[in-house]
Amino acid sequence: MFNFFPLLYVRSVFIFIFSMLIFTGSVRSQDSLKRAKDSIQVIPDTLLFRIQTAQAAITEVNAANKKGYGVLEVQERLNMLASSIASVRRDLNTGKQSTENRSLMSYKLILKDVQTELSSLSGRLMKSNSELQRMSQQVVDLSADSLLLIDDQDAQKALYKPQLSQIKLRLQDVGEVTGKNLSKVGELLAKASSMGIEVNDLQVALDEQLEKSGRIAANREVPYIWAAPWNLFSLSQISARLSDAFFGQGEILQYFLNSTWDICLLVLILVAIFFVWVHRNFITSRRLSVKRKIGEIKFDYLRAYPVMASTIVLLCILPVFQPDAPSIYIELVQLVLMVVITIHLRKVLSKKALNTWFLILGAFIFLIFSSSLISEAFLPRIILLSIHLLFLLLGIKMYRSVKIPQFPKRFFKIATAVLVFMTGLAVILNIFGRISLAKAFGLAGVISLTQIISLAVFAQVMIDALELQIKISACNKGFFSRLNPDTLKSKFKKVLAIFSFIIWLMVLFNNLGMTSGITSLMNTLLSKERTFGSIHFSLGNVVFFVVIIYISNKLQKHVPILFGEQRISFDGASDHKGSKVALFRLIIIVIGLLLAFTASGLPMDKLTVVLGALGVGIGLGMQNIVNNFVSGIILIFEKPFRIGDYVELADKKGKVQDIGIRSSKLLTPQGSEVIIPNGDLLSGRLVNWTLSNDYLKSELLFKVGSSVDMQQLQEIIAEVIKGSAHTVTNLPPEILVNNLAADSIELKILVWINNVYVEAAFKSDTLLRLMTAFQQAGIKLV
Repeated sequence: MFNFFPLLYVRSVFIFIFSMLIFTGSVRSQDSLKRAKDSIQVIPDTLLFRIQTAQAAITEVNAANKKGYGVLEVQERLNMLASSIASVRRDLNTGKQSTENRSLMSYKLILKDVQTELSSLSGRLMKSNSELQRMSQQVVDLSADSLLLIDDQDAQKALYKPQLSQIKLRLQDVGEVTGKNLSKVGELLAKASSMGIEVNDLQVALDEQLEKSGRIAANREVPYIWAAPWNLFSLSQISARLSDAFFGQGEILQYFLNSTWDICLLVLILVAIFFVWVHRNFITSRRLSVKRKIGEIKFDYLRAYPVMASTIVLLCILPVFQPDAPSIYIELVQLVLMVVITIHLRKVLSKKALNTWFLILGAFIFLIFSSSLISEAFLPRIILLSIHLLFLLLGIKMYRSVKIPQFPKRFFKIATAVLVFMTGLAVILNIFGRISLAKAFGLAGVISLTQIISLAVFAQVMIDALELQIKISACNKGFFSRLNPDTLKSKFKKVLAIFSFIIWLMVLFNNLGMTSGITSLMNTLLSKERTFGSIHFSLGNVVFFVVIIYISNKLQKHVPILFGEQRISFDGASDHKGSKVALFRLIIIVIGLLLAFTASGLPMDKLTVVLGALGVGIGLGMQNIVNNFVSGIILIFEKPFRIGDYVELADKKGKVQDIGIRSSKLLTPQGSEVIIPNGDLLSGRLVNWTLSNDYLKSELLFKVGSSVDMQQLQEIIAEVIKGSAHTVTNLPPEILVNNLAADSIELKILVWINNVYVEAAFKSDTLLRLMTAFQQAGIKLV
C-alpha cells in the first residue's frame, strides 16, 4: 500500500517556503514605499533629477506669470462695463418714473450686452484662477520637499548646495509673483461676480419698469386734450426737459458707438471702396479715347468726387449692419441723411419739390424736439397734434399723386400708407391722453416717409454708378460689356427695391420697439427642434436648405456670363464654342446639394433612408429624369457638340443655345427655341455640322435648254461662284449634269461654303447673279 506521509511532509515544506517568500516580498515592498515617501534617502542621481524637475517647473511658472493673465485688460473692461450701466443704475435705482420707453429698451440692450461680456470675462478669470491655484500649489509642494532643503551634514547634498540655494530663492520670488497674480485675479473675479448680480437685479427692475410703462401707455396717462391744463413752460423748464431727455440718450448713444466701432469701420471701408470705384470710372471717362465713344457723362445724383453720394450710401446702409441701434441713433442718422440729401440735390430738384422737401425737413426737426418737451399741458400737445396733422395731410396727398421712379408704385404706397396710419393713430392717441404711444407712433410714421425718400436717392445713386460702369466696360470690353444693359439695370433696380424695402422695415420695427421681439420670435421659430417621425429638424435648417438650393440654381443659370458667353443668335458668330458651362453647372449643383444637405442637419443614416426612398421613386416613375440627368453628365465629358454648334436631330435643325443638366436648347432658323431632353440627344442620330469646322457643301439645281454651249455655261458658273464671299477658295465647285431630257439639261452645282449659317443667303445671292449672267449671255433657263 502507498505511503502518503512523505508526500504530506513535502507539501507542508513547500507551503512554508512559499509563505516566507511572499512575506519577505511584502516587507521589501513596504520598505521601498517607505523609502520612496522619504525623499531624503535617495541616491545622488535621484537628487539631480529632482533639482532639474524643480528648475523646469519654476521656469514654467515664471513664463506663465510673465505672459500675464490680461489683468489690466480685464480691469479696464470691467470699468467700462461699470460705466455702461451707470445710467441704468441711476434711472432705475432712484425710482425715476419719467424714463422714456425707448430709453428703457436701449437699457435692456445695454444690460444684455454687459451680461454677455461679463460671462465671457468671468469664464476667462475662472480659468486663470484655476491655473494660478495649480501653480501656487506646485510652488508650495516644491518648497516643502525635504529633498530640496539644504543640509550641510549630508555629503551628497553638499555637492548641489549652489543649485539648492538658487532654487530656494527662485521659489520665494515665483511664489510671491504667483500670489499677487492670484490675488488680483480673485479680486477681479469677485468684482465680476458682484457686477453680474447687480446686472441681474437691474434686469429685473427694468422688466418691471417696462411692464409698468406698457400698462401706463395702454391706459390714459394724462387728461383728455380738452381737459388739459394751460400752464406753460419757462425757459429753465424747457432746458431741464431737453437735458433730461437727451442726457440719458447721449450716454446710450456713446455706449452704442463704443461697442460697434468695428462695424462702423467696416461700413466706412465699404463706402471708401464705392468712392474709389466711382471716382476712377469718372477719371477713365475723361480720357480722349473713351470720351469719343461715350461722349460727355453727366449724372444728377453722381459727381466726379462723390463725397455726398458716398455719405448717402453710408447713412442708408448703416441699419443693415446695426439692426439693434437705439432710436436716438436712428433719428440722428436720418436727420444727417436728410441734410446731406438737401445739400446734394439743392440744384437738381425743382423749386416746388425743393420747397416741399424743406417743409418735411423742418417739420421733422421740430417733431424731434417737440416730442422731448411734450407734457400734459394743452399747448405742447396742440403743437404735437398740429405736426402730426401736417404729416397726415401730406401723406394723403403723396399717396394719391406722388410716384418714385426708383421703386415700384406699391412700395411707395405702402410707405405712405404707414405714414397716414401712424400719424392718424398718433392724433387719436394724443387727444385721448396716450402721450407716449402718440409720440412713438407719430415719429415712426414720419421716419418711414423720410426713410423711403432717402432710400430712393440712394437707389438712384447706385443706378447711376452702375450705368457709369456699364459705359466704361463697353469701351474696354470688360465684364459688363457681355451683358444686356437694359436687362441688367432692370434686375439691379429690382434688387435695390428689395434691399431698400428690407432696410425700411428694419428702421420701422426699430422705431416701434419691435426689433428685439421679432428677433427673439424668429430665433425661437427657426431654432426650435421639431420631429417628423424619427427625423429631428428645425425650421432654420429648412430655410438654409431652401436658400442654398435657390442660390445654386440661380448661379448655374448665370454661369455663361462668367465665361463671357453672350446670348446665342442664329446668324451671329459663335466665338465661344469650347464652353465649359455645363461642367461648371454640374459642379455648382453638386456642391449646392451637398451644402444644402449639410445645412439641413439631416444625419447621414437618415440621408441614406432618403436616398433609398429616392431610389424607389426612380424605379417607379423617375427613369426619364434620371436618364436625362445621366445623359447630361455624359454629354459634358464626351462633348459631341458645343454651344454654338449647328446640329440636326430627326426633323429638328438648329444652333445649340444652351447645354443644361437635364435638357438642352436649340435655336432654329425660324427663331423658335426647341428644348430637347439630353437622353434624346445621346441616344438619337445626331448630326453635328460644325464639330470640326463650319464648312458645308451646298447644292444648286436648275435647268437650261439642250442647245446651250456647255463650255460657256461652265465658265459663267465658275466665274459667278468665284465672286462669292461665302465660298471656300481652295475647293473649286463641282458642275454636274444631273438629268437629261429632250429639250433640257438639269445641272447640279456642289459648292463648299465657309459657314453653315449663310447657306440660304449664299443660294439667294448666287442664283440672282447666275440669272443676270445668263440673261447677258443669252442663255435661257427652262
